[in-house]
Amino acid sequence: MSEAKKKRTKYRTTNWKSYNEALRRRGSLLIWLDKDMVWLANTVGRRGRPPVFSDAAIQFCLMVKVLFGLPLRQTTGMVASILKMAGLDWPVPDFSTLSRRQKTLAVQIPHRRAPGPLNLLVDSTGIKFLGDGEWLVRKHGTHRRRQYRKVHLAMDTATGDVRAVEFTSSREGDSPVLPDLLDQIPTDEQIGTVTGDGAFDTRRCHTAIVDRGGTAVIPIRKNGRLWKEDCPAARARNDILRASKRFGRTNWKHWAGYHVRSRIEAKMRCLKSFGERIASRDPDRQAAEIHIRVALMNRFNALGTAEIERVA
Repeated sequence: MSEAKKKRTKYRTTNWKSYNEALRRRGSLLIWLDKDMVWLANTVGRRGRPPVFSDAAIQFCLMVKVLFGLPLRQTTGMVASILKMAGLDWPVPDFSTLSRRQKTLAVQIPHRRAPGPLNLLVDSTGIKFLGDGEWLVRKHGTHRRRQYRKVHLAMDTATGDVRAVEFTSSREGDSPVLPDLLDQIPTDEQIGTVTGDGAFDTRRCHTAIVDRGGTAVIPIRKNGRLWKEDCPAARARNDILRASKRFGRTNWKHWAGYHVRSRIEAKMRCLKSFGERIASRDPDRQAAEIHIRVALMNRFNALGTAEIERVA
């Protein structure tokens, strides 16, 4: 065994005091409630019955549901208890209102803006949901049908916040979704690098990254060849291929900082810590549930995270 393999890298956390306080605050019920929020919806001059509760109120209730893994009826009881603890005499939406509004809810995902150019990490994961096939297995013992959908995330390395999310079917690949993820980033924010695995080594992905002024940190596939097109995306991709062949794939990953991509894989594990599968069955409600999970993760990050530095 070589000397490099014997010696393991060591890290240490430098902000234990603030990190411990942040972990304690994550267990508080009142951090999710903003007493200045608009709880009741404003009247609109459109036909039909106007909504009673605002989108912020519905999102708060659904965040409580996802955070504690509660059914809708138990969620209403939990929200009533939280409002009572906060000394607020606000009405609570019933379970049917929550179910109906979840289908059309535009979830607001909080995030912090990076001080410099955005360095994004992109990846995807599959998440199961309870569909008709799963119900038939439980009821009649028929053959198993695994049903899942894919969650695509783009995370900022500076803040650890998820800046873009897409929810697609299991048939959708990673590369077609990357342009949609980049479109969710405001045009006034500069993109520095976009790091992804070999699945993003396509013309569409490299073109989308170059169009936003970013640099791709994407390893070339093992059977990759030089592209004949003479365009900025092809030239940038061919430079990666030449560097990988000349200095080795491992050395290129080390110089390009590719291994920081493990952070997005850890973020996927955080996403599934709210549950290995989603409770909703309707695609629109499923998308809202995933967006609420992302909003919860960004809220946790805003409370405080560990600052780790390398010591050896």
